[in-house]
Amino acid sequence: MKAARIHQFGPPPVIVIDDIPQPQPGAGEVLVRVSAAGVGPWDALIREGKSKVSPQPPLILGSDLSGVVEAVGAGVTGFNPGDEVYGLTNPQFCGAYAEYALAKSGMIARKPALLTHTEGASVPVVAVTAWQMLFEYAHLQTGQRTLILGAAGSVGAYAVQLAAQSGIHVIATAGSGDLEYVRKLGAETVVDYRSDNLDYAAWSVDAVLDLVGGETRLAATQALKPAGILVSVVSADPKPARSDVRSVFFYVDVTTGRLNKISELLEAGKLVTQVGTVLPLDQARAAHEMLAGAPHPRGKIVLQVAD
Repeated sequence: MKAARIHQFGPPPVIVIDDIPQPQPGAGEVLVRVSAAGVGPWDALIREGKSKVSPQPPLILGSDLSGVVEAVGAGVTGFNPGDEVYGLTNPQFCGAYAEYALAKSGMIARKPALLTHTEGASVPVVAVTAWQMLFEYAHLQTGQRTLILGAAGSVGAYAVQLAAQSGIHVIATAGSGDLEYVRKLGAETVVDYRSDNLDYAAWSVDAVLDLVGGETRLAATQALKPAGILVSVVSADPKPARSDVRSVFFYVDVTTGRLNKISELLEAGKLVTQVGTVLPLDQARAAHEMLAGAPHPRGKIVLQVAD
């Protein structure tokens, strides 16, 4: 089978297309015939050897996938050959940029019928990250207020939609070209992050969802009410200077149960996907050049592996 692999850590040119044997599912695993694989910043961190999950080369890059079950390993229930599924490969976030991939059965779910495989591959990590930020870490409820930093990005767009669907008031920051897009997703107030008039202290929110990091992350803590919480998936340090607010950093935990919740909303038309660039598997290197800053449209980068 064809797979996009690295044999050493480094910049995008270390990605090569290899022809390797098709894997066989072990206990608790599902073999997926991959139709599409999502491309995300965490893939670049793994490629560079900077990821906390730290799988070692040679390895197949990629974690998000959508495809068809080819075979199941011992002990797997709920999935059968022919099922259309989407989700994550494994806790090491690798193995998806290939014609066949092994996935932990507890990290995949039935793909929503309304989604193409390309759309399905764009969803798992980013949508579940947004869900966890809002409801499992910030514990936001109807009527509360949140500030979402970087709301036009893949995670931010789902966070805005999920919050608005739940009756949570959303203030969002985005680039000047994305302000109307974020408003249409459901944000009540959208501010250009480059503005000289950002007055975080005036917003008084229950939670800040940080998808930006750096000085912006620290400055945004001014927006928090006493006992409010800053939830970040970008950086754990430094902690906010305020002693009357909390801060948490986490890694996404994609599970069948969480994916099923997302699926229900997608099937009901309450969430929309945002696919940007679609490239064939053999252009995985170009996809990573885009992660590194090469121009590309807004939305998730996806590798089309099969028709």
